[in-house]
Amino acid sequence: MYKIKLSILLLISLFIFSCTNKQIDTPNPKYSLASIGGGFNGLLLKNYLMASLKNLDIYDPNSNYEIKASISHDSNLFITNIDNTSDREKISTNLSIQINNTFSECRIMIDEFNVSQFFIYAPSNKFLSNETALREIKKNNTESTVKKFIYKLRNISNECDD
Repeated sequence: MYKIKLSILLLISLFIFSCTNKQIDTPNPKYSLASIGGGFNGLLLKNYLMASLKNLDIYDPNSNYEIKASISHDSNLFITNIDNTSDREKISTNLSIQINNTFSECRIMIDEFNVSQFFIYAPSNKFLSNETALREIKKNNTESTVKKFIYKLRNISNECDD
């Protein structure tokens, strides 16, 4: 008798748990990638964008929502102290993003994301550390701007701006 009561309680609890565990799936729009400008940096941007969209399961190459992007990196050399003993190079990254609806031929979003970092510049062309730091900072800035864009992408409405 005790085993029967226990098995009935177990079945009831499983039934209640199965009813409450259902999730309501809201349809997330999927996006495709269009032209990405910027040469090698554009290729790096495309890889980061595609990986981020695939990780969130919102990438579909046949989607009506099309992302166009371009990236540029600017560098400025500046001196930070009075003694002029350390030069620094500032790398600024600008990411321009536009999302279009190709079905209704309208623009959904246009935005620009900016990130900058600097490194201490060695005053000789013989040091490879300058080139390595430049490449690494460009890569980090690209990844950071993509993260900012993905965060903003979650909160946009897919209605036309025009």
